Amino acid sequence: MNDLGPVAWPPAPIRTERLVLREPETRDRAAFIELLASPEVHTYLGGPRPRDELEREMPEAPERWPGSFVVDLDGVMIGQILLRRATEDHRPAAAGKVDLGYLFLARAWGFGYAVEACAAALDWLEEVLPGEPVVLATQTANVGSMRLAAKLGFTEVERFRAWDADQWLGQRSPAPPSD
Repeated sequence: MNDLGPVAWPPAPIRTERLVLREPETRDRAAFIELLASPEVHTYLGGPRPRDELEREMPEAPERWPGSFVVDLDGVMIGQILLRRATEDHRPAAAGKVDLGYLFLARAWGFGYAVEACAAALDWLEEVLPGEPVVLATQTANVGSMRLAAKLGFTEVERFRAWDADQWLGQRSPAPPSD
């Protein structure tokens, strides 16, 4: 995790109409394994990790670091939101900006949870780091992720090729100051 600067961590849980964004807990281990081993979730992310390897290597208590939120629906983890500083790897236009990443279990797709959770995380970020631009990268073939980026207000900065696939980089400009 690259530094988010002077952000106090962990924040109080972030509540939306249906979800809670919170720190990872021991009870989330099985959901993390499911998320990382899912072929559906990792279709555009280089493929899943072997479940037996994850079972052996994942600690009982998932790692906690600033910018990593569990997305919780009714007390159960359905996804993860990551906010971290982007490095220059494959996309120099993103370097140094906050990068939004997200993973949701396939059973949670199609209900608007990703939009709701990502919007809440972005609102939180705007409160703690006002004026900070945010970037998001996804494969152009990932129609769902491209649609999510548009709903969240990301606009195209560049397209590039990495990991043997066409990629899209979008940026969400900070909200203008209110008078």
